[in-house]
Amino acid sequence: MVITMAEESAWNRTLLSLPQPHLLQTSEWADLKAGVGWTNLQRTWNVDDRVAAAASILKRTFRLGGVGPQISILYIPRGPLLDWANGELTEYVIGDLEKLCVKEKAIFIKLDAEIPLGTGVPGTGLYIEDPIGRQVSDLLSRRGWRISSEQIQFKNTMLLDLSGSEEEWLARMKQKTRYNLRLAQKNGVTVRPAGLDELETLYQMYAETSVRDGFVIRGRDYYLDIWRRFITAGKAHPLVAMVEGHIIAGLVLFNFGKRAWYLHGMSTQHHREKMPNYLLQWEAMRLAKALGCESYDLWGAPDEFDTGDRMFGVYRFKEGLGAKVSLTPG
Repeated sequence: MVITMAEESAWNRTLLSLPQPHLLQTSEWADLKAGVGWTNLQRTWNVDDRVAAAASILKRTFRLGGVGPQISILYIPRGPLLDWANGELTEYVIGDLEKLCVKEKAIFIKLDAEIPLGTGVPGTGLYIEDPIGRQVSDLLSRRGWRISSEQIQFKNTMLLDLSGSEEEWLARMKQKTRYNLRLAQKNGVTVRPAGLDELETLYQMYAETSVRDGFVIRGRDYYLDIWRRFITAGKAHPLVAMVEGHIIAGLVLFNFGKRAWYLHGMSTQHHREKMPNYLLQWEAMRLAKALGCESYDLWGAPDEFDTGDRMFGVYRFKEGLGAKVSLTPG
């Protein structure tokens, strides 16, 4: 497979100089959102003539019910980016965002930064709390910030460590996952990159998946725009699983910096017993490693880790791949 890397924008290069640069903070994501009514307010904070923090802040202005005075809201998807262990910098950035909210006459500002609360499942012996997350959460609470009941992105996620050899990856997987991976290979499932002319097929499978699994998606044009935009930028890589010459499942792997993301996965009802999704994820891991990624974000974990949570089955699948839970405040 030939991998080409597009030249980064000045904004993206700034993000890459900061801790945990995120896909949703890139210029491509902001451009995507501009097409659906958001304005991008890029902001950086310097320390000793060096950018120490940055945020792509999305602004939306509208009238409730189409009448009355205009109101604005501000949203920072997976940002701001900074070293959260630096208390002085954190307080300065948060204070400046509060001032910006007033300046822009917004009714609120919302952020869902990756503030680390801990890793592992709470209440188990494997959970490790991160004191930095507690300190930042306390700071935000003291300054009047509140946890929103309306989560835009997943509060928790699961991360796969891509260090080591493929044999070490297999060793970190659950036994059942290794079995299903071998089963897919034995049953004639193959995985290959998808072309731009196959994005329509991916969307149709994604729509089918949403109905079958009971989650809401946006319209066709939105996803085709995301995929084409990020593919062109070298930050998205669609894969499809095949059986007997027919596409039966797929995913779109995104990458930025040293991390890859699994944002969109899709499948048909056909040949599900051949476990195509296991081989798809295996090949996505291999591709992410080839792209220089050190971790693979499987995008989403339950809010509550019990069997009644609608994401518990997905959590078990991701856990089987060797992924570890990462918690944030939301």
